[in-house]
Amino acid sequence: MRRRWILWVPLAIVGFVVFLAVGGLVVQLLWNWLLPPLFGLREVTFWQALGVLALCRILFGGFGKGGGPRPGWGRHMKERWHHMTPEERERFKQGMRGRWVFDESPGGTAGETK
Repeated sequence: MRRRWILWVPLAIVGFVVFLAVGGLVVQLLWNWLLPPLFGLREVTFWQALGVLALCRILFGGFGKGGGPRPGWGRHMKERWHHMTPEERERFKQGMRGRWVFDESPGGTAGETK
């Protein structure tokens, strides 16, 4: 078991460094290819690109496992739906329609809920 750790730890470190290097290079190349000609921004260095990559991770990815629904959420909703009576299901559907469906009838205005 210890022998495995001795092999995997250096490989994981090298993999992480390669991932950062490739990610930073991709961000740098994309930034320098798109943003200066389109918006007149300055070109960035590799280290600035790594900073942008880190900033995007903080702002959009968080520090946990990533975004998305909680594990088991779909199963929870399926069980909940299964235990509802037909009247409860219809009431739930109506509530969701009132929250998410927009009135597209000729007399309705865009964005107006039913």
